[in-house]
Amino acid sequence: MQNVTQLAQEIVAREGGYVDDPDDPGGATKYGVTVDTMRRLGLDLTNDGRVDREDVRVLTRAHAVSIFVEHYFRGPRIDRLPAPLHATVFDMYVNAGANGIKILQRLLGDMRVPVTVDGVIGPETIAAAKQAMAAAPDHLVDAYGIARRNYYYDLADRRPASRKYARRRDGGKGGWITRAEAFISAKYRLTDAQHRARVAQWV
Repeated sequence: MQNVTQLAQEIVAREGGYVDDPDDPGGATKYGVTVDTMRRLGLDLTNDGRVDREDVRVLTRAHAVSIFVEHYFRGPRIDRLPAPLHATVFDMYVNAGANGIKILQRLLGDMRVPVTVDGVIGPETIAAAKQAMAAAPDHLVDAYGIARRNYYYDLADRRPASRKYARRRDGGKGGWITRAEAFISAKYRLTDAQHRARVAQWV
């Protein structure tokens, strides 16, 4: 099994380099680290007394990896969840923050392992995740990945500006969908036709 640094390195590779897309609520981003995250952490890398897009531009890949390990894996206590969940929940937390935990908590509730949906990994969520993993060891990771995919589709339903992240210009699966499906078994991935049917109502 991969260690957390390897997982973080893969996330950085998926996120890519510097972007500042006006349709992305995260604003200026590099390797998945947003300017808001850098402000929260006080990362004035240019030493000019403020944290802005220029600090994002000079962020190194290694620094991004260390930020993710410390503040997106250990900080929110993803390391306390069952190990098979680490990679997918970590990836989703980087991409969607506390919503990544809420998706898990709602899934646990759907599995009749009730837990408060608060986006925080505390003793209740840790115990519930262990119970669910014991009950469905061959299915929980896939179920979480499918829930991630549904979250992205639902978000794009509500926010038209985000549809380009879920659907490519040619109508195929966008980055969000392929990202979620990277963590689920091939048999649960949507065919191109199923994906196109799901997004057919989008303008």
